[in-house]
Amino acid sequence: MDLLHIIEEVSGIPHTLWRYEEGEGPSFHVWIARLDFLGELIKAAEEVRPIVEERIRSFEEAGRDEESLFKELCFCILTANYTAEGGIKIQEALGEGLLTLERERLSEELRRLGHRYPEARAGYIVEARRLHGRLKETLRNMDEMEAREWLVREVKGLGYKEASHFLRNTGSKNLAILDRHILRFLLEKRLITEIPRSLNKSLYMRLEALMRAIAGEMGITPAELDLYIWYMMTGKILK
Repeated sequence: MDLLHIIEEVSGIPHTLWRYEEGEGPSFHVWIARLDFLGELIKAAEEVRPIVEERIRSFEEAGRDEESLFKELCFCILTANYTAEGGIKIQEALGEGLLTLERERLSEELRRLGHRYPEARAGYIVEARRLHGRLKETLRNMDEMEAREWLVREVKGLGYKEASHFLRNTGSKNLAILDRHILRFLLEKRLITEIPRSLNKSLYMRLEALMRAIAGEMGITPAELDLYIWYMMTGKILK
């Protein structure tokens, strides 16, 4: 019986060998990833599946008209290095103002509503207005991966996480949103060894592949998996 099986037998917890590092002399380090989290996720899914399914349907509705698409784009610009709750509050408070307010006035409103970066986010939103009127037509001719690359390239303030968030919130189902709650979940389950300070494209793709594998094991989409993990980590299902 090898070392991995011995650890598994003694602990009573399913494991997988995630990383093996040679040490000095005869010593070595084995990184163990817990697999029992699948049961925790399945339990969470059983508790809130109807709510998650309804939320997924609402995302599909949000992607049907140009104005809703642009407002959701603004929401994702606002949530970068901020909070989903704060972004929702501002999106609801400003409404049409996201499309019409001049940059200085928009910055004032964001400051009044408590955003951490009112000037920068106002600038990003005003600059993104050049895409209003052609978002739907442009995105409908791309697959999800192409659409994300286009958004990261064309929209200031969007990285891979924010672009994935926007696409999920407007109907896409196969992209991962690697925010701090998701990364903390992966760390707690020892599926990653640390929370990265930043996510370049290569690392984002690797972690997204991990999320897709977990979703595939559960027979759900990455979009649904994100909401179930959010529920496990925060007790909330937002967007």
